[in-house]
Amino acid sequence: MKTTISIFRKEDSIALFLKFFRYFKKRFSGFFFCLTSPYYWLKIKTSNFKNIDELVDLTFNGFGKLIKPNQIPEEICQLLKILEKKKPRIILEIGTEKGGTLFLFSNITPKNAVIVSIDLPQGKFGGGYPKWKIPLYKSFVKENRRIFLIRVDSHERKSLEKVKEILNNQKIDFLFIDGDHTYEGVKKDWEIYKPLVKKGGLIAFHDIVVHPSKTGCEVNKFWEEIKERYDYVEIVKDLNQSWAGIGVIYI
Repeated sequence: MKTTISIFRKEDSIALFLKFFRYFKKRFSGFFFCLTSPYYWLKIKTSNFKNIDELVDLTFNGFGKLIKPNQIPEEICQLLKILEKKKPRIILEIGTEKGGTLFLFSNITPKNAVIVSIDLPQGKFGGGYPKWKIPLYKSFVKENRRIFLIRVDSHERKSLEKVKEILNNQKIDFLFIDGDHTYEGVKKDWEIYKPLVKKGGLIAFHDIVVHPSKTGCEVNKFWEEIKERYDYVEIVKDLNQSWAGIGVIYI
């Protein structure tokens, strides 16, 4: 009792409560998801949208923080409208985190589509996702679409081998690179997975805008190095935003 009183004297009670809440949420988030998973599963399966704008609004605002893109809504919306016209049947996403873009991509593909996600647990950029979210992410697909979740470093050989095994000699229609944001990391993802993208396919990079140096994000350096070799589109809401931005290359 004396110890408890001493702690309350040293720390503001509200700050202490918030610390406890954050600890409790982190430690038992999987447990609470298990309790609420039927609700979210049903909401995902029955979600309706008339167009891309409604899909984006649903994804940003319809699932709390459980599913959320680390994106600027207007930018990802424009990318999805490009993809809607291309109708990619095979998508590879590098970097999944909270599953926001994975959910979006899963809902703009035609029937019999294949979506592959590569994500590094405890990764520096995004931090990956816990195992208890795997059933949630797999529930994204409908109408004979298939989703594959690879939880390993995208630069490791076994990751590439797994992707090739899934593709079974097919080519990727759309590659989304949003994993390791260092210059060397982005370059490796490009060099490893670009050969798997079919002619006429698309490759998009997230975070092409110049970021503060402390973030360690160097995607813009690689983007500036390669973009002039291809037809490309830059999707940036505000040139002064200092984060995000999507670069699309036409292969």
